[in-house]
Amino acid sequence: MQTLSTHSKQTFKRAFENSFTHIQEMAAQFLFGTAERILNSLTTLAAEEIGLLWGVEDELNRLMNTISTIKAVLLDAEEKRAAGDHAVKDWLEKLQDVVYDADDFFDDVSTEALRREIMTHDKKAKKVCISFSTSNPLVYRHEMAHKIKAIRERLDAINADRASFHLEVRDAETRVVSRETFSFVRERSIIGREDDKKAVIDRLVDSNVEDDVSILPIVAIGGLGKTALAQLIFNDEQIKKHFQLKMWVCVSDPFNVKDIVGKILESAKNSKQEDVQMNTPVNYLRKEIDGKKYLLVLDDVWNEDHRKWSELKEVLMGGVSGSRILVTTRTERVARICGTVESYSLRGLKEHASWSLFMQMAFEKGQEPEENSSIAVIGREILKKCSGVPLAIRTIGSLLRFKKSETEWLNFKNDKLSKVPQNETDILPTLKLSYDQLQSHLKHCFAYCSLFPKDFNIDKSKLIQLWIAQGFVKLSDQSRCLEDVGNEYFMDLLWRSFFQEAKTDEFDNVTHCKMHDLMHDLTSLEAGSLITTLDDKEMNFDEKIRHVSIGCNISTLSITTSLCKATSLCKASGIRTFLRPTTNYYDGGESYCEAIVSSFKLLRTLDLHRQHSPRIRFLPSSIGMLKHLRYLDLSYNFFLKKLPNSITELHNLQTLLLFSCFQLEELPEDMQKLVNLRHLDIDECHRLNYMPRGLGKLTNLQTLSKFAIHRDPLSNDSGGLKELNGLNNLRGQLRIENLRHGKDVASECKAANLKEKKHLHALTLQWLCDEGINYSDSDVDVDDSDVDVDAELMLEDLQPHQNLKVLRFQLYDCMSLRLPSWLSSLTNLVRLELYRCTKCQYMPPLSQLPSLKKYYCLNVPLDDEIDDESYHYLFKPIIGKVMEVFRPGWLP
Repeated sequence: MQTLSTHSKQTFKRAFENSFTHIQEMAAQFLFGTAERILNSLTTLAAEEIGLLWGVEDELNRLMNTISTIKAVLLDAEEKRAAGDHAVKDWLEKLQDVVYDADDFFDDVSTEALRREIMTHDKKAKKVCISFSTSNPLVYRHEMAHKIKAIRERLDAINADRASFHLEVRDAETRVVSRETFSFVRERSIIGREDDKKAVIDRLVDSNVEDDVSILPIVAIGGLGKTALAQLIFNDEQIKKHFQLKMWVCVSDPFNVKDIVGKILESAKNSKQEDVQMNTPVNYLRKEIDGKKYLLVLDDVWNEDHRKWSELKEVLMGGVSGSRILVTTRTERVARICGTVESYSLRGLKEHASWSLFMQMAFEKGQEPEENSSIAVIGREILKKCSGVPLAIRTIGSLLRFKKSETEWLNFKNDKLSKVPQNETDILPTLKLSYDQLQSHLKHCFAYCSLFPKDFNIDKSKLIQLWIAQGFVKLSDQSRCLEDVGNEYFMDLLWRSFFQEAKTDEFDNVTHCKMHDLMHDLTSLEAGSLITTLDDKEMNFDEKIRHVSIGCNISTLSITTSLCKATSLCKASGIRTFLRPTTNYYDGGESYCEAIVSSFKLLRTLDLHRQHSPRIRFLPSSIGMLKHLRYLDLSYNFFLKKLPNSITELHNLQTLLLFSCFQLEELPEDMQKLVNLRHLDIDECHRLNYMPRGLGKLTNLQTLSKFAIHRDPLSNDSGGLKELNGLNNLRGQLRIENLRHGKDVASECKAANLKEKKHLHALTLQWLCDEGINYSDSDVDVDDSDVDVDAELMLEDLQPHQNLKVLRFQLYDCMSLRLPSWLSSLTNLVRLELYRCTKCQYMPPLSQLPSLKKYYCLNVPLDDEIDDESYHYLFKPIIGKVMEVFRPGWLP
């Protein structure tokens, strides 16, 4: 490859960066707000990557000039598109297609440079790399120049068309984002629904109703708070005393009687039921409700099929007199089909209640600002546009919370709110105001959520990983972590009420959320033709589709058949996301996987999880062709035994999910080639008993759910604990399995460098009693004091960082040792768990752990040996402080 001078590198690099930056900024204000992607920042562009395009700087400069010209009028074009100018809309869509192609092109260049760099460091491939580099650089650069020229010519044609639209040149919008410190307030008591609550309860407990089991619908448009009202009623003390059994089921769409009956049964028994035949849950449910006065809430019913409703109603008629079914729905038609009594129509909040809710959302203290009464006057005028709809009030109020000056509030009222239609039943335009005020990166993230079905419980971590895979998360500070920035995006949307029903873990971290149906409608509107959900009714692949979500009821046969139609394939070749957001298992096969891999070469996200098929024991080696892939979900593939080594050719891969692949026996030996891998979830992979060599080179890893030490100390193909040495970016939980006595393991405990892993929040240390033998299931009696001494030293060397919150010891019966002295230094430890430590001789005083809230000990013989003095020393200081102590047959 031609050597470049320092000056030439810098000059060319600036031209390349400028071209990229302008394309990126174009996309920032783009149609539907979803196209900002292009590439990672090129400020760290490698010299070899520059060399790949050396000689094409003239084409790049022309490309940059064309983009600059178009960029200058984009803001005006976007406003005309929003106002209904269809010609401008078509123009922007053409522009969008070119931007995606430019993105793919630059990603190809970066990937090729990365591949060459990896090959250069791989001794086995070094000769091949050198041969390729010396014989083909001119050919490669010629091809790249041709592609750049083609992109530029397409942009030139688009640029020529813009004159007919009379677009004005405008400066880019400048938004000041102030990150103020404020506490996240969970949903407080529902405001303004006291009268509604009393009216509905009176009707539910009315003894004059003739039907033994009556059905009362609550009807209102989306966003008025039907579910919130039903929750208030469901949890009311009068209701608790009046009904013997209460059940809650979210129905949504589709209306599947078998699934609904199963959910009702789960709610009645408060436990998950196995997947069984239809007649079984029906019989079980009848046993649960027969002879009882019950209340059942069926939330969010859309079904207008009288036959399906009659089928469900027949199952529910077994309760005694006074049983009630409360239904929430958006339409009177549904209410007439299902209701047996007159429906209750929920209206908008009254003015006083609306203002109370608005103040709670818009002002930091939930009260009118005394120092600026003019803002309150403007706020009341804005509130009139919300028509008493709680969801609209919450979203607009949350948006205004970030605006502090009277001028900002006045501009919002005059420039934005005045464009909202006056139709009080049309909530989407009101909610869209919040969307329009979002920064472009949040628009992409929000619109992407339309891939999930309505009422879906969205996993925050997974969602952030999906955003990162699509390039939606940007770093302004290279020292920061993408996941941390993605978490800020998520919390920003949550605070602005785009998400709701946030669930938290024991550490008060948000883990899951849902989207209100109305918000989901808004995401679908803004995503437009870029995102679609496939089902058995609609399997046409539009050429505009970039992100595909697979419906829960669609068969793999339907997908495979459709993908094998050439006319359909050529249209959808630009798909970047293939997601199956469902907890249902499906019968995939090799042809299904092959069809997806061969059809969608530009995929960034591929979801193949929950393929409950014995045919999926091995993935097709062709998966290595997806060079753009960032996210691959293979979790819950119970029969998957091995990954093809070609998977290590996915050099851009960031997330590899293998959770609950029970039969997976090994990872590819060249895992170190996945240099961008950030998340490797191999939890519950029970047959995966060793890690490959070179894993420690993946210094970007943040998730490594377990690290298994090979049971054979003579194994040459496995990596020892020293592989963990440099993985100091690890987060979440880490489980170290198969610890044992032996010089090979003992010498590496300190090298694991756990003390430097300050982001880990949970650590499990699982011990084998002897080499290759797990004594948790063995009757072998080992009495070797040397083993215990070495084990104690090893434990001392496995000291974690003091930030650790959860610590588990699994030492097993054969070990007689003292727990490590560093235990008392874990001042942030919230939970401590001991399993089968039957011969532990020393327990540090738990009073030295000030943050401890939960203490579990299973098969720890302290109840047999502990004396009064030891009891007071160990446990008395924590009685009343530790929230939960679990010890079968023993409580201190």
